Amino acid sequence: MNKAKVQLDYPSPMRTVYVAAAALVVVLILLASILVAAPSVLSSGKKSQPTSLSLPPSLFSSTGSAAGSQTTSAVRGSGGADWTTYHTNNDRTAYLPYANFTSVTQSWTSPTLDGLVFAEPLVYGVDVFVATENNSVYALSAQSGEVIWRTNLGTPVDSSTLPCGDIVPVTGITGTPVIDPSTGILYVVSFDRRTFGHFLNAINVSDGAVVFRRPADPQGSNVMVEQERSALSLANGMVYIPYGGLAGDCGQYNGLVVGLPENGTGNMVLYRVPTSREGGIWAPSGAAVDSSGNVYIATGNGASITTYDHGDSVIALSPTLVEQGNFAPTNWSVLNQNDVDIGSVGPAIVGPNLLFIIGKEGVGYLLNSSNLGGIGGQNFEANVCNESFGGTAFANSTIFVPCINGLFELDLVNSTFFSTRLEVAGFNAGPPIVTGGVVWSVDDNSGTLYGLSVATGHEAYSFSLGSVEHFTTPAAGDGHLFVAAADEVISFVLG
Repeated sequence: MNKAKVQLDYPSPMRTVYVAAAALVVVLILLASILVAAPSVLSSGKKSQPTSLSLPPSLFSSTGSAAGSQTTSAVRGSGGADWTTYHTNNDRTAYLPYANFTSVTQSWTSPTLDGLVFAEPLVYGVDVFVATENNSVYALSAQSGEVIWRTNLGTPVDSSTLPCGDIVPVTGITGTPVIDPSTGILYVVSFDRRTFGHFLNAINVSDGAVVFRRPADPQGSNVMVEQERSALSLANGMVYIPYGGLAGDCGQYNGLVVGLPENGTGNMVLYRVPTSREGGIWAPSGAAVDSSGNVYIATGNGASITTYDHGDSVIALSPTLVEQGNFAPTNWSVLNQNDVDIGSVGPAIVGPNLLFIIGKEGVGYLLNSSNLGGIGGQNFEANVCNESFGGTAFANSTIFVPCINGLFELDLVNSTFFSTRLEVAGFNAGPPIVTGGVVWSVDDNSGTLYGLSVATGHEAYSFSLGSVEHFTTPAAGDGHLFVAAADEVISFVLG
């Protein structure tokens, strides 16, 4: 409508009245259009997401304990599309609801990065973030794989200078970083040769600028033989950093959890596993954190075979890392003696007050997280497989367990016991994730990415990735699947 023409068509003295009425009509129309658009605007968050990611879940009627049980901001972002921490949330469920897709195609391979990738990629908005053993963090375009920025955080440590270990030729960033979507800050621990220590780095995801950097080794730590292998966790305003030993368990080390304030100021809090040596916290999935802010870790073998020393245990910690309880199998002494770590997989939250844990022995345990029960205090246990490593996935009462002899699916019944529903044998399964009725796992031996139907267990997709590192796990977001293969990232479109 031409407002000038309307004004000229009405003679004085009524002209003012009609002009005011016309203006009021225009304002009302504008207000109505804003109110109609408001729900979609308000629900979209600060970053726009593809509409395909906001469609209802496919096979699963619910997300179990994953939805809404986090105390940290490191959870799914707008549209459910972000993957900002290991296995997408602090429950470590690795489940991202998608509509069923009918095709998966490889879309891009990133440029060669400056080092090997052990950490899981992260997805925030339309970018993918990946860390290398050369102490670099990259931001890649989720749509094209183009390098948006790269930030190097110091010279990595020459592996030949360490007394043992299996990450070569250098070791820098190994544990998966974490992103706080409320601030746009990525937190990552680097291992620096020049000052020979671990550092917590806070990086702005928009441009790679370092916001702060501070030492992350507690006083008295034997930095030469402590390794930061586990994923970081963000909760309670803290970044939680687990430490274990190098492959080979050489030297005088103890399992540790360090907590540093995410704002870069304030004192470190610390939990040291009370064993004379070892008790490492090294599972790639790291610590789980419940809705009350309690932190759950799993340890490897301790030094004692006579007196319980918290080796091969699940330990509950307060937000300030004060021990609240522990669990160990009745055969903890045998596990300690034979290096059969229960902590080869991190704990996962699979229901209210319910944890699942499995380790090298292949025995799965359900634990009451509010009362871990001490030695032999499990709610339920059952043999599952030969050995398990990395991290699990959980969706709609089904636990997905990676084992060296295949991928196992466990049906959780009334939160009291589980039964093995399906076994997909014949490959060394890496930590799985679940999207759109498909469970994804990388064969640690062949470097093949498998997509298996949750409904039937049959292979739906397979892709050769080439060389991969131990315990490689995919990530999902922005309508894609992302997986690291040695020194590059490969993307697949879910169509």
